[in-house]
Amino acid sequence: MRLRPCGDRAVLVELADADERRRLEAALRATPLPGVLEHVPAARTVLVTVNDPTRLVGVVAALRSLTLPLTGADVATESVPDTDVLEIPVTYDGDDLPEVATHLGCDVREVVTRHTGQVWLVEFAGFAPGFGYLLGDRGGLEVPRRSTPRTRIPAGAVGLAGPWSGVYPRASPGGWQLIGRTDLEMWDTRRDPPAVLEPGRRVRFLEAGL
Repeated sequence: MRLRPCGDRAVLVELADADERRRLEAALRATPLPGVLEHVPAARTVLVTVNDPTRLVGVVAALRSLTLPLTGADVATESVPDTDVLEIPVTYDGDDLPEVATHLGCDVREVVTRHTGQVWLVEFAGFAPGFGYLLGDRGGLEVPRRSTPRTRIPAGAVGLAGPWSGVYPRASPGGWQLIGRTDLEMWDTRRDPPAVLEPGRRVRFLEAGL
């Protein structure tokens, strides 16, 4: 664990890997630190912000002495009930679906089966408001990003990149492999919270029309 200051109200905690980051998140939820306003996870980091600059030194000391859970890739979601799984309907007609199937050595139908046949966890959010990085509990869909990103991907596009799946919350450039689309709105500032895909949320993709 390495701590880097970020102004006078935050510290960036760098972890060895994603598993250690999950363990830190679990510890912060189980033992809220006095003065912490929020903590924001990324792939291998957690940004911890405080509600007052005078609390930062104490929070840093508490982070250094914090005992992390010893094991378990799922410790970051122990507080999420198994029944609390968000279902996202997807029409699987993405432009890159045939190429994804070829890369994986299977047919298009198998890609859809793998994508809908597992529970996905929102590991962290980034890139754009409402964009969640989802990791599946069974894997089997790891593909590279496109060599040439698209200049515009429509809102609701469902994609794959590396081990991740994601849903574009708004039209934007992007380099993920597109396998489908959903009508579910990922980001709406009129909601509380505005993001559908928050870290720790479990998700299951369903084939639309079935």
